Amino acid sequence: MGGYEPVDLSGVANTGLDAIETDRIPPVGDLTFHGIPFRVGGPGADRSCFVVVDPEADPVDVEVGRRAERVILAHRRLGRDRDDRPPIGTVVALYTFRFRDGTTERVAIRERLEIAAAADAGWDSSGPFHATGDKGVVLLDRETGRWDEVGLRQTESVIRGLADYFLWTWRNPTPAVPIASLELRARAGLVLVAAITTSDADEDPFAREAARVVRITATDPPGGRLADPSVEIDRGMASYAFAVPRQAGQSLSEDPLKGWGHVADPDTPHAYARIAGIPSATVVVSDGDRAVGRFRWGDLTHEQPVESEGLRVDVVEGGRNWVHVTVLDDETDHPIPCRVHFRSPAGVPYQPHGHHEHVNAGIESWHVDVGGDVRLGDATYAYIDGTCQGWLPRGDVIVDVARGFEYEPLRERVEIGRDQRELVLRLKRRSSMNELGWYSGDSHVHFLSTQGSLLEQQGEDLNVVNLLQSQWGSLFTNTEDFTGRPASTDDGRFVTWVSQENRQPFFGHMVLWGLRRPVMPWCTDGPIEADLGAWQETTMSDWADRCHEQGGTVVIPHFPLPNGEPPALIATERADAVEMIVQWPAMHAEYYAYLNAGYPLPLVAGTDKMSSEVPVGIYRTYAKVGDEGFSYDAWCRAVRGGRTFATAGPMLRFTVDGHEAGDVVRVRSGGTVTVEATAESIFPIGCLEIVCNGEVVAVAEGGSGVRELELRSDVAVAEDSWLAARCGGPGYWDGLAHREPWGRRIFAHTSPVYVACGAGEWSRIDDVWMTAMRTQIEAGIERLRSGRRYPEERITHHHGEPDHQAFLERPFVEALERLRARLEAGEPDDRRR
Repeated sequence: MGGYEPVDLSGVANTGLDAIETDRIPPVGDLTFHGIPFRVGGPGADRSCFVVVDPEADPVDVEVGRRAERVILAHRRLGRDRDDRPPIGTVVALYTFRFRDGTTERVAIRERLEIAAAADAGWDSSGPFHATGDKGVVLLDRETGRWDEVGLRQTESVIRGLADYFLWTWRNPTPAVPIASLELRARAGLVLVAAITTSDADEDPFAREAARVVRITATDPPGGRLADPSVEIDRGMASYAFAVPRQAGQSLSEDPLKGWGHVADPDTPHAYARIAGIPSATVVVSDGDRAVGRFRWGDLTHEQPVESEGLRVDVVEGGRNWVHVTVLDDETDHPIPCRVHFRSPAGVPYQPHGHHEHVNAGIESWHVDVGGDVRLGDATYAYIDGTCQGWLPRGDVIVDVARGFEYEPLRERVEIGRDQRELVLRLKRRSSMNELGWYSGDSHVHFLSTQGSLLEQQGEDLNVVNLLQSQWGSLFTNTEDFTGRPASTDDGRFVTWVSQENRQPFFGHMVLWGLRRPVMPWCTDGPIEADLGAWQETTMSDWADRCHEQGGTVVIPHFPLPNGEPPALIATERADAVEMIVQWPAMHAEYYAYLNAGYPLPLVAGTDKMSSEVPVGIYRTYAKVGDEGFSYDAWCRAVRGGRTFATAGPMLRFTVDGHEAGDVVRVRSGGTVTVEATAESIFPIGCLEIVCNGEVVAVAEGGSGVRELELRSDVAVAEDSWLAARCGGPGYWDGLAHREPWGRRIFAHTSPVYVACGAGEWSRIDDVWMTAMRTQIEAGIERLRSGRRYPEERITHHHGEPDHQAFLERPFVEALERLRARLEAGEPDDRRR
């Protein structure tokens, strides 16, 4: 096998497997360790497969009879008792190499230097200083694995088990002279020699050079695709292979979403990997089950690429420096929390130390949310406090830095000089909403830790995170994070409050903010929300009541889905706001229908973040706290008051006769109001629109690449109405899509300003929609009556009432009564808070 040849020990083998003192039985036969062939035992050696040398017996002579640059012995000291170990450095054996010219070379084999006893337990696995264990490093399967390896898989590579043999290499000082034999003599305890292999290759049999970063290009056919690249090396180690875009370093500064991910290139012929090996090693490149090509590792140098049929490989790292990076706020000159990504022009990432270059190997990561990292497109970003350190390649480096929607993202090339150890970058603020009294928050986040949330929200310039514990069948999340109070930075500007999302598979989900005590049960009515076979234990309305008793805020998330109980919640005034997590026409239509029916619902936005593929706040809510000053409670009050806008990028300002979202403007019937709106964005926007009662009544359109729009218009108002501003791509719906799994588009939408014609309260009636609400509520009652039940004589319920069915139906009956009263009166209840 390429210069490596095992020595036949069958003639001198004197012991079988019964000599092994550990519970772990080592392998025998023709074996390969680190790509090197070894033979443990020989023909008919099932009984005697080892050479055991006893200090009380004669030495053992092994015939070699060949030239060798190096000799590798697979050996171990026998000894079960840990308290009876020889001191480190004790000579436990003497190996004497005898040459055909009559000369000899004697080598002392010392405890924990060239040899050691095999460990019986993982915590006692230290091997010799000058030898290598027989177990090599292996990559775990990238996408699948056993349940008990769900955590281990994130390490990506492991050493599969403890060493059975230690591989010690002797370098021959006179390789031109054949070795006649090798004498094995024990000095302190029993020594087991399992195999001996000689090498006539002028190389160390174990890789001593650090891994090189290589770029792989499929050349057959020209421009061919590497859809599922992988790399294997027989005498060394190789990382996963990751696809590299064709234009990895070109035109990045022209990307309209710079700072917010890189576009994946599914048709790219390029990939990169990190490989370490010995010169004689063979590297095999595959694309799924298709062989792309192979090459000898020693043929590849930093200066000379390898080209073979179907394949070209280049070394793309000429050197690297450990660099300390500081990101400064350009206005204050202070380090600023942010999100960073570094890559070479060849497309190879170099993330700060302690952060991932590819979160979870670039695969989907539901509920494996790696705090401090997020992946957008094919780029993984690290959240930092304004400083970080780690390796950067010498030469050009592409830096990609972002912080929320109020700072201009930074993407540029910088040069890392040969001796450079410091790098300073600057972010420039485009807008400052806090100075205007507006504070941002994410209504809906899962799976982060509290501290991870605080780190990431600062990196995204997000004042509030509502981190929600919840249940998915047997999975309960963030239980340990619930404290019933906020966690905040020292200056109080960034707050995470761990509350709840309570969920039912049919009737709907409910986000509860600001809980002091848990509202249980978290979920009900069966999977995947509650337990398998669970029954309807409570209503969303009851959850809302118990949240309000604590002074909390109730939000209907991803409005209106699931759409079972939302009409009852809205009819009975239990919903403080509705949440938009994606800019879909159906969600807009449902929201507008409730507004047109006279329900003044504030609008919020959230991410429903459930993986490291979604950054906190990519859909966020801005709430105006005004002169009150920022606090979590003040922010929630502003939300309940409707002083909000939802955004995926643009900053909106909107007034009606000088009044802002959440306000009521009074005009005479048949009058006009003056609307003014501006949109400012770090991303290109296409239009700014004014919506009145669900219809667009004014538009400002922008050309390609426009980042600011403004609009002023007089709008005629014939009846009590609502107006809102919204901003998006051309035609509003066709904006750029963020590089996250939902493909959510860039948009913004304010809560309404309410226009009352006359002195009375603002009011609207929509008989058709309110009749549909009544139908849905009545259907909800019927579903409650036909659902699963635990036998009533065998259960006491959490609410403590004797009539469980009456408990479930009560809020639905109340909703019907409210609807009936409004329809009969032709006007709504006094609902303005």
